[in-house]
Amino acid sequence: MDKRTTEKEAVAELRDGMTIGIGGWGSRRKPMSIVREILRTDLRDLTVVTYGGPDAGLLCATGRVARLVYGFVSLDSIPLEPHFRKARQAGSFRASELDEGMLQWGLYAAAQRLPFLPTRAGLGSDVLTINPELRLVRSPYDDAEELVAMPALELDAAFIHMNRADVHGNGQFLGPDPYFDDLYCMAAKRRFMSCEKIVDTADLAKSGSFHTLKIHRAMIDGVIEAPGGAHFTECPPDYDRDEAFQREYAATARDPDAWEAFRQKYLELGSEAEYQEAVRNR
Repeated sequence: MDKRTTEKEAVAELRDGMTIGIGGWGSRRKPMSIVREILRTDLRDLTVVTYGGPDAGLLCATGRVARLVYGFVSLDSIPLEPHFRKARQAGSFRASELDEGMLQWGLYAAAQRLPFLPTRAGLGSDVLTINPELRLVRSPYDDAEELVAMPALELDAAFIHMNRADVHGNGQFLGPDPYFDDLYCMAAKRRFMSCEKIVDTADLAKSGSFHTLKIHRAMIDGVIEAPGGAHFTECPPDYDRDEAFQREYAATARDPDAWEAFRQKYLELGSEAEYQEAVRNR
């Protein structure tokens, strides 16, 4: 089955108030062409689940987010994402700040169609204080131990970016880490994968070892060929993070006029192809 689609067609399935998951990690292999397409819409009141990077910062800065569920929000070489920080300090969204392992366990519970999974992550920390909706459960095997009952993070849609994919929805990462992209897909009702290049299925095995084929076709509803689609985050070995662009983006958090110019030039106007052309020619 040929599952090729476009960013616009994928994002057209979203509605106000939905819960979406965004793969990648910090400023690494984020599906930024899809994030930019969301920014070209008037979607509002989203719940966004992410190991956050500029995806979280951009969506918060443009008022798309009602609730952000995250383990961190970082640009890696810039430790704290400045647009996220500005929105967080302004109280413009509901923050659900979790231990990284709790976020993973929430996705895994949703992937397994379980209401929650018990974990020790979060015990002895302020995670339970700042998330009073979280509950503890006693082990039925050792009733002296209480564990955090991490609720399932069920997603209406998930978006990930891979180095290579075929038209059927098999995806391959060629960088150092798969992150939790597979869990995002398994936790979601609709799953879309952008990639640097669509190749024949047989070529997936030639370009990496078996363990790099982390995404299989049953996990994916749509495949988007998007060269440069993770820009300005890194997508090795295809390209590194665009540090100069990232610094320019981060600096606009301090200057409303600079932010407005940045937003207009790179995020709202034109197609994805025009965006990539602007990046090459800047």
